[in-house]
Amino acid sequence: MTMNDEELEQLSELEELSEAEAAEETKESGDSEEAAETEVEESPEEKHAVEAAVLKDQLLRTMAEYDNFRKRTVREKEALRADIITNVTSDFLPVMDNLLRALEAPCTDENYKNGVQMIFDSFMATLGKLGVEEIESDGAVFDPSLHQAVQRVEDDSLESGTVAKTFAKGYKINDKVIRFAMVAVVN
Repeated sequence: MTMNDEELEQLSELEELSEAEAAEETKESGDSEEAAETEVEESPEEKHAVEAAVLKDQLLRTMAEYDNFRKRTVREKEALRADIITNVTSDFLPVMDNLLRALEAPCTDENYKNGVQMIFDSFMATLGKLGVEEIESDGAVFDPSLHQAVQRVEDDSLESGTVAKTFAKGYKINDKVIRFAMVAVVN
């Protein structure tokens, strides 16, 4: 159920009234209604019109509250999903590190090495589906919000403040870091 522009405009106009103004208007209308009842009885059409206006106001406010609740719930779900993925992924990162070490180790059996490579590729594809990305490190400019410097090195071929070597890859989901990349930085 969505509101059209006219209803949204009416709702925003109603919300712009401060509580004091609303209370004052209610008091004044109550006083004028009592005076009108003592002087002249309201016609049934006028009573129905006032009642319809009150009900429409209540409906518009209820629709706005529901719309805000729905949007807030969606935001909370997305945040919770990211937190769950972060927690579970951080538990699997040591397994990924061991797979990388296995791929880098010398091996005479090509079938064995291909099998480990397939497991690693499958693992990376699954992480990609979850929105997990590898943090760029080798050759990148050192960024303390993404990298953790564990060593300083001298290297004339690279600019100062550049990542020279990565000891452990870092990962993030959207803008949230799951694990910082542990790197060596050029002085």
